[in-house]
Amino acid sequence: MPKIVDHDQRRLELVDATWRIIARRGMEGATMRDIAVEAGFSNGALKPYFPTKDDLLTFAFRHVFNRTNQRIALSTFNRTGTTAIRALGLEVLPVDEEKVSEARIVIPFWQKAITDSHKMAIHRESMAQWRLALMRHLGEARQAGVVTTGVPDDVIREQLMNLFLGAQITAALTGPEENLPSYIHQLDGFLTNL
Repeated sequence: MPKIVDHDQRRLELVDATWRIIARRGMEGATMRDIAVEAGFSNGALKPYFPTKDDLLTFAFRHVFNRTNQRIALSTFNRTGTTAIRALGLEVLPVDEEKVSEARIVIPFWQKAITDSHKMAIHRESMAQWRLALMRHLGEARQAGVVTTGVPDDVIREQLMNLFLGAQITAALTGPEENLPSYIHQLDGFLTNL
């Protein structure tokens, strides 16, 4: 009887192995051979799923955003205003080892996206989703009288985006244990000042 292989599951196993290697060695240290070994497969087993390393890395990058966006959807469900913004922020900010690993994956990908329009489009698509959600929640908070500052919502949105993305860079360089409380306090302080 032929072995039944769940191809979607196998892709995710390869992505998880890729994340672990990138988190330990960086993007350049993620060779196809090492990814296969990390996932428990032969080197040739990767080719049907990801013909090139670039295909695998692109899939891994998209998967980071998809996973983050799924967490955001769950954490903001039935929340509005600044409560929803805080929940969104806690899913993006590198406040635990999983999110620090995600930061270590996206940062080298951003470098590649500078010169690769396909990768840039993946990044922009996800950032557009975050910006749209932030604007919606800022509008809710303003309508409820929670946000009273004269600073326009689009400026506040970009300040939050810079907080989130800047924290990812900082955490990738220092680790979560050094900044975990700081990121949460910065977000809470920012929201309090609105």
